[in-house]
Amino acid sequence: MVRAKRGVIGMGWRGAVRRCNFDYMNTSEAAEELRGWFSGRLPEDWFEGPPEVVLDREEVSVVGRLAEPAAAAETSGPERAGVISGHVQRFREETRDRRIGIAREAERRFGHKVSWGVECGEEREMFTTLSVPVMTRLRQPERRVLDTLVEAGVARSRSDALAWCVRLVGKNTDEWLSELRSALQHVERARAAGPHA
Repeated sequence: MVRAKRGVIGMGWRGAVRRCNFDYMNTSEAAEELRGWFSGRLPEDWFEGPPEVVLDREEVSVVGRLAEPAAAAETSGPERAGVISGHVQRFREETRDRRIGIAREAERRFGHKVSWGVECGEEREMFTTLSVPVMTRLRQPERRVLDTLVEAGVARSRSDALAWCVRLVGKNTDEWLSELRSALQHVERARAAGPHA
């Protein structure tokens, strides 16, 4: 099987080459199809409501909300955190084989790696995520910022420092980034509705 830029090319019925329709969709259409597929494919008793499904160029993240265990309601502080942590770990272990099978189906169908996570109470834990190298060119002032973070012990390397900066920007500009993503969806819809050559 040959992996395409945003989909999968494979051998179809009687050896004919087929290309996944996912390859031709804009990002919002692809995300909608993914959300629908995972909502229909996942066991109904795993999560409260449909999972959060997030798509980027390399990865699909699937995060579901677990019902809080009854024991968590009867405790507070560190004991409550321990109950929730144990509940999350039990879910992770008990569903591992089924999650791997579902991820493989999705990877064959959509051509993206699948990462899993859960939310329970106020906690969010990702079980698996990709760490993808990103090439960038930085001038000396930007490199000095990264080196300062490394020298101060905030990060172990320039790569860690850059990831820390991205997380900080994402945290502090979450509302602005949400508006930007929404605007990009409108642009994609307008492009899809326009004339095709």
